[in-house]
Amino acid sequence: MRSYEAVTRIDAGPEEVWRHLVDVGSWRDWDSGVDRVEGRVALGERLTLYATMIRSRPFSVTVTELRPREAMRWRGGLPLGLAVIERTYGLDAQDDGSTVLTVREDQTGPLAWVTERATPDLNPSFRQFCAGIKARAEAATRASG
Repeated sequence: MRSYEAVTRIDAGPEEVWRHLVDVGSWRDWDSGVDRVEGRVALGERLTLYATMIRSRPFSVTVTELRPREAMRWRGGLPLGLAVIERTYGLDAQDDGSTVLTVREDQTGPLAWVTERATPDLNPSFRQFCAGIKARAEAATRASG
């Protein structure tokens, strides 16, 4: 199994962070690691991500979990579970009104080595994503406060 992860504390509540997280159409506006996302965030829906790191290979996933203000999970990979790519966005509300965001991807399955070889190190991209959503959510919180 191969995993990637980034975590950040955001000075905004989970509602604000969630709003930016599920608005995948605007990701390109604040995260230079994403050119665009096609599709809509809804349980069972398909999304296609076009990342700047791998422009020639869009990545398609299915939304498998949506818990507003808490978690969003996507699943992709090879048919029959031969290689499974699961990405989770977790939001943890803090007592001080902030939110801890964790972005994690796990690659598993008997042919996971295929996706591992084709995937560059995602940790820098995940850190960039966290920094982007942090700046966006904190700016929105300051503007409304």
